[in-house]
Amino acid sequence: MDIRTLPDTERQIYNRIKKKYDLTFDRFRAGDQKIRLLKVADIEQFLDGKDPFANVSEFPFWVRLWDAAMVLAYVLGAQKNTTGKRLLELGSGLGAAGLAAAAAGFDVTLSDSEDIRLDFQRVSAAASKLSDITLVRMDWIDPPPLKPFDVLAGAEILFREELLQPLLQIFKTYLAPDGLIYLAHDAKRQSLPKFLKLAQNDFDIALKEQVLKRDGKTITIIINRLRHKKN
Repeated sequence: MDIRTLPDTERQIYNRIKKKYDLTFDRFRAGDQKIRLLKVADIEQFLDGKDPFANVSEFPFWVRLWDAAMVLAYVLGAQKNTTGKRLLELGSGLGAAGLAAAAAGFDVTLSDSEDIRLDFQRVSAAASKLSDITLVRMDWIDPPPLKPFDVLAGAEILFREELLQPLLQIFKTYLAPDGLIYLAHDAKRQSLPKFLKLAQNDFDIALKEQVLKRDGKTITIIINRLRHKKN
């Protein structure tokens, strides 16, 4: 991509990040829209010599484009009748799912816990020529006041058990009465059934599996759809 075509603000952000890391753009399609996703070209450069297994809780999972994120991007990008509907992606990481949703017509808010993640998302949105995307820095323990959303979404966001209850409260607070939640996780994610057990008292939960083949291996992605239980 020709970086000179980016708007001034996003070009400055890109150049600031470029001083620290080699960057690249992944490309994928969401309907008729081409999405350009800014990424660190070499994750080892981002780790800067740190052992990723010394403390898994500190591993920068967001710098990788996960299979579940691409499955969620496909699900959201295929949605119909999206005009005027508000969607919040939680733990957006690189923002693939949220950008696909924006391409499908949703009014999208991307959220994550660090400014650098929002910087990557901002550049990707501009590079994909997607406007009117809101970016919010969010701490799940102390989330900001936001108006209800028609759709909440997240891929591979259930990885710390101490955050399962705060996330459930976010779902209960942010989801509109007739809204939907879409979650996508690798079937091996051990915290997924624990979270769904917590959520079953407040939400009706549906499940679908998407099986992928890669390098001779089978990967199963679980897609959950949740909605408020009716009184």
